[in-house]
Amino acid sequence: MLVFIDESGDTGLKIKQGSSRYFVIALVSFEEDEEAIACDQRIQLLKRELKLPADFEFKFSKLRKDIRIKFFEAVLPYVFFYYGIVINKDPSKLYGDGFKIKESFYKYTCSLVFENAKPHLKEATIIIDGSGSREFKKQFSTYLRKKVGTSVIKKIKIQSSHNNNLIQLADMIAGAINRSFSQKGDKDIYRKIIKSKEIYVQIWPK
Repeated sequence: MLVFIDESGDTGLKIKQGSSRYFVIALVSFEEDEEAIACDQRIQLLKRELKLPADFEFKFSKLRKDIRIKFFEAVLPYVFFYYGIVINKDPSKLYGDGFKIKESFYKYTCSLVFENAKPHLKEATIIIDGSGSREFKKQFSTYLRKKVGTSVIKKIKIQSSHNNNLIQLADMIAGAINRSFSQKGDKDIYRKIIKSKEIYVQIWPK
């Protein structure tokens, strides 16, 4: 089992100074490695179809509406599912010193989405976006295993999204979730396309 994690928004709490209102983490899971490989290949083929460079990175925040739609339509035939966690950074709802520390905020948010996905995960290899220092990777791995359990997580890898099409898939889904909580005109389009892949998206705190 392969699991890909990426986020949308930021962990900053100064919304009036430009921080995002929401911080979203998406967890995308493939039960079969072969299905993940096929989806990866389809994303790569899409780059050729769109006449994009082979090393082009699909990032939700930087794409036009039509490209986003084509991306989601391209991956739809493949067997995967996703969970999402949406952190509402409204200062009247989110408080506590731990949220002021980027690493703590990120780790806690990941633990929430993993707790929701836990019943569907077993001996998963987790691939997370980010260069990440060796020390953070070690701390993060220990933290998640303690929170979620060693039977759920087999291995944790931190890789560059630029070189991993399936982390880009997680980015696109995280972006679609985040957009659905905005007031923009396309807010409902993307999640609707991939609705069949969605297991649960939690808003926290209520």
